[in-house]
Amino acid sequence: MAAAEPAVLALPNSGGVGAGAPSGTVPVLFCFSVFARPLSVPHGAGYELLIQKFLSLYGDQIDMHRKFVVQLFAEEWGQYVDLPKGFAVSERCKVRLVPLQIQLTTLGNLTPSSTVFFCCDMQERFRPAIKYFGDIISVGQRLLQGARILGIPVIVTEQYPKGLGSTVQEIDLTGVKLVLPKTKFSMVLPEVEAALAEIPGVRSVVLFGVETHVCIQQTALELVGRGVEVHIVADATSSRSMMDRMFALERLARTGIIVTTSEAVLLQLVADKDHPKFKEIQNLIKDSGSCYPLPSQCCPLTE
Repeated sequence: MAAAEPAVLALPNSGGVGAGAPSGTVPVLFCFSVFARPLSVPHGAGYELLIQKFLSLYGDQIDMHRKFVVQLFAEEWGQYVDLPKGFAVSERCKVRLVPLQIQLTTLGNLTPSSTVFFCCDMQERFRPAIKYFGDIISVGQRLLQGARILGIPVIVTEQYPKGLGSTVQEIDLTGVKLVLPKTKFSMVLPEVEAALAEIPGVRSVVLFGVETHVCIQQTALELVGRGVEVHIVADATSSRSMMDRMFALERLARTGIIVTTSEAVLLQLVADKDHPKFKEIQNLIKDSGSCYPLPSQCCPLTE
């Protein structure tokens, strides 16, 4: 079957932008935010060259931590449409660069070699205040055991330990890469960034601890802003208020952060019953039971 011709949409060739453009080039109007600037590009220019032109025109105004889509004004529809696959400039046209309000959904694949676990502020002083704290301790401990089995680095933080105490004794910190005190709510400290830079190929962070709507939420958003894929373990995070927890998880899910469960994380990391560590992970899951009462979905309303 013959390959399909590249889809080309263009504005009608009637006066205006780019009159007198050099031979072999095509005038294009590049729009970003409230700005619009004409520029000539080579005939047949595609997506990559258009991106380069956007950066040359508006680079100092583009937030490189965000995702963008290039759109083309289609005269027949009277509005912008996403740039068609295989697009090549053949006539004068108008394109715009649009920031996505919601990040593109990621596949959420986890592998031990590209994953780090973040354990956030599982401290003694939170025990009486956080709903289901004993249960999230149990799940957190299970995750840390899984990390040791699979050789996954673990970073632990403690919020103002002088006043709030150290990590609870039930959490075994044997073999963790880093335990850091902090006053900032987010775990993304300079020392944490340096530790991540030392680990080759990090793509994903599995995040759990307290509180969901404060330290977990701020950590997740900051990591995503740095291009890291974040998985929040719903059965290993909680808050004083289930309302706060609910809305935090819903907000995070809408921004493309993956809300998951401890069992899903561990089984995704081994991925195959023939994985050399599968039996150990399977036994870890079996031994933990399935009596965890905290709803794993994003929408519990009970206090």
